[in-house]
Amino acid sequence: MIHRQTLFDLSERLHEAPAVVLLGPRQVGKTTLALELAKNWPAGATYLDLERPADRLRLEDADAFLRAQGNKLVILDEIHRMPGLFEVLRGIIDERRRAGERFGHFLLLGSASLDLIQQSSETLAGRVAYLEMGPIHALEWTEGSLDALWLRGGFPDSLLAANDAASLRWRENFVRSYLERDVPMFAPRLPAETVGRLWTMLAHQQGALLQQSRLASGLGVSNPAVNRYIDLLVDLQLVRRLRPWSGNVGKRLVKTPKVYVRDSGLVHGLLGLGNLHDLVGHPVCGLSYEGFCIDNLLAAASPVCKPYTYRTQSGAEIDLLLERGGEPWMAIEIKRSTAPTLSKGFDMACTDLNIQQRFVVYPGTERFSMRYGAQAIGLLELMQLLQRE
Repeated sequence: MIHRQTLFDLSERLHEAPAVVLLGPRQVGKTTLALELAKNWPAGATYLDLERPADRLRLEDADAFLRAQGNKLVILDEIHRMPGLFEVLRGIIDERRRAGERFGHFLLLGSASLDLIQQSSETLAGRVAYLEMGPIHALEWTEGSLDALWLRGGFPDSLLAANDAASLRWRENFVRSYLERDVPMFAPRLPAETVGRLWTMLAHQQGALLQQSRLASGLGVSNPAVNRYIDLLVDLQLVRRLRPWSGNVGKRLVKTPKVYVRDSGLVHGLLGLGNLHDLVGHPVCGLSYEGFCIDNLLAAASPVCKPYTYRTQSGAEIDLLLERGGEPWMAIEIKRSTAPTLSKGFDMACTDLNIQQRFVVYPGTERFSMRYGAQAIGLLELMQLLQRE
């Protein structure tokens, strides 16, 4: 079993708050993590899967059933199936807190972040903490090469498949199930087929500036419709919209976000790239590696670090800009080359923002100095550095 670092974070949150919402895409391992934590929970735990009719039936009188659990941790999986439960949970949490039980009442698991955050924050304000769980990242993957993680992505069933062909089939089925099941459930008015075409188009344009009009023309829909479709994929944590940094540096900034399909394995699945040979020969290779590194680095970085892209009209550019305490802190360039080089545009951008922490992530493991005050560094080492900061 792969040790997930989220397990420690989840336990910590449950010892600080009465309720915790664990957010993440389907099949990322939320249920496995919750059940692992439940094994050692001091007062015991009750698990309910709200996709099972039998478990929903137990909650016909939800107030009575949940109160009967005493001081156990109650795990409610797929909580978006019964949003009306939040009002019941609020009363039970308040009663248990008055009895001296300050934390560890409910663990709520869900796949769509926006609706859950809105519903829970409105009803459970001051009673709930949030934690996001992504696919397996590089520091958790100790059983194979980083190339395998990059090719297959971090969804456990894809990563641990018997071979590359089986992994690709899993990802193709995963995409199909999302379009056939989750899109109609979370956005019943959006055409699933069109969302699927957009998802594939975004994979082809991995890491590119968002060209909404071009996407709208290709799909035969309006600009606002494209925005709604991307919002859905972002909400399902399948796509990342990397916002442009917008501080005042006296430069003409490009204010268009970059868009990435978040899991590299899904990028390759959407494009039908089943093995490393196919991948390295495809035009998406470099930008796929860029997206892979960005997702892993943000998994390791503290939540106080805010990620941005940076680009000016004059050609200054940073792949990943991390802001801390409201100030630009670290500039990261990503190169899929064992002999990386830097452009003058990176130095111009770092000078604009007065950034001293300058790194170039590349596939090697040796750390060495480059021009413009930058250091070449391996992905794992930079992730470890970000965790310590």
